[in-house]
Amino acid sequence: MRLSWLLCLTALLLPLTAAAQPAFTPVQRAEIVQILRDALKQDPSILRDAVGALQAEEEKQSQSLARSEISKLEDELTHSAVDQVAGNPKGDVTIVEFYDVRCPYCRRMLPVIDKLLKADPGIRLVYKDLPVLGPGSVLAARALIAAQKQGQYLKLHDTLMTGTPNIDMDAVKAAAQRAGLDWARLEKDMAAPEVQARIDTNLAVAHRLQIEGTPAYILGGQLLPGAMDLQTLQDSVSLARK
Repeated sequence: MRLSWLLCLTALLLPLTAAAQPAFTPVQRAEIVQILRDALKQDPSILRDAVGALQAEEEKQSQSLARSEISKLEDELTHSAVDQVAGNPKGDVTIVEFYDVRCPYCRRMLPVIDKLLKADPGIRLVYKDLPVLGPGSVLAARALIAAQKQGQYLKLHDTLMTGTPNIDMDAVKAAAQRAGLDWARLEKDMAAPEVQARIDTNLAVAHRLQIEGTPAYILGGQLLPGAMDLQTLQDSVSLARK
């Protein structure tokens, strides 16, 4: 009971737009602040509960915004002609993965995604290179997009994701050679304007979806941020099929 009225009072005091603020007098505001202070002194756990409730509401609003943007960006997210696809190209469920080769959580998800695809032949996985961890990440993303021209995106992807996270041109060259790519061709293709344009597009889409880190997944119209276990992914796939 106290939590509900505390949240109401707190909401009234939040710095909303001038049009949305109630017209309290300075005396009334002082009285409200004192009520809040007294309540928190009597039961400090109220603050924890209030913050938790406000965070839950923010998350709800964030997910609502993400769903709206996902709907608007559906073609770009799931049917772009340029994105690399893994799993079943004609699968009944599509997962879009935003990832950074150097991200430790993305690397942790590599075997999880592999198990998911092997266990469920109905999944179509779309890769979105999102280099957010510095120049090494950008270099790796360029190499992967360029490798697609040789039909070796997936092979280089696995090689880079399981190799050193300290990526420079020498590391890219070594990974490319291990994956059997034509290095001279790859190096030339990495500098192509369309490679940077694709990275810029991915960054812009991620910004619209308010993706703040990697990995991030789009599945069933939902944004699923962060690493997760296999069961959580499978449950989300099952939900998307309903």
